[in-house]
Amino acid sequence: MTSEPTVVVGKITKAHGVKGEVAVEVRSDNPDRFTDGATVFTQDGRELTMERVHAHGQRTLVRFAGVTDRTAAEALAGTVLEIPESWLPELGDGEYWPFELEGCAIVTEAGLQLGIVSEVIPNPANDLWVAVDADGTETLVPALRDLIVEVDVAGKRILVRDVPGLTAPEDE
Repeated sequence: MTSEPTVVVGKITKAHGVKGEVAVEVRSDNPDRFTDGATVFTQDGRELTMERVHAHGQRTLVRFAGVTDRTAAEALAGTVLEIPESWLPELGDGEYWPFELEGCAIVTEAGLQLGIVSEVIPNPANDLWVAVDADGTETLVPALRDLIVEVDVAGKRILVRDVPGLTAPEDE
């Protein structure tokens, strides 16, 4: 793998069965990311090729090439799976990868500093952006069109509307 920045797409949670399969916590919404023949990398740069991928209840099970027994599968538990950023598909205007938002400062129209985005939590209705301020206070900012005024990924700044109870004191 090249030295370009990478994106986490999954994490191996544990071995499954005795033939080398592992359970993977998928952190990618690209349906082609975890398919037979796909490649991912470990954080130390080791390449892993998926021989067999299938759903097992709510989990995704993967057998990687060269991992043929439970002992080898157990050795992979906890391994973070990555891909180079250049492998990501292009997004449309107004769309952002969660990793691009991490590190952005969230500021309200009135100038209140809500904090720096530390995490993007996926939710069925809308994602939540976790902003942590200098005191360690967390604010969950829903990723809603009516709330988000501007996202400047290059400038690491997100402008949001002032909303009573969320970003501004409640009216008394």
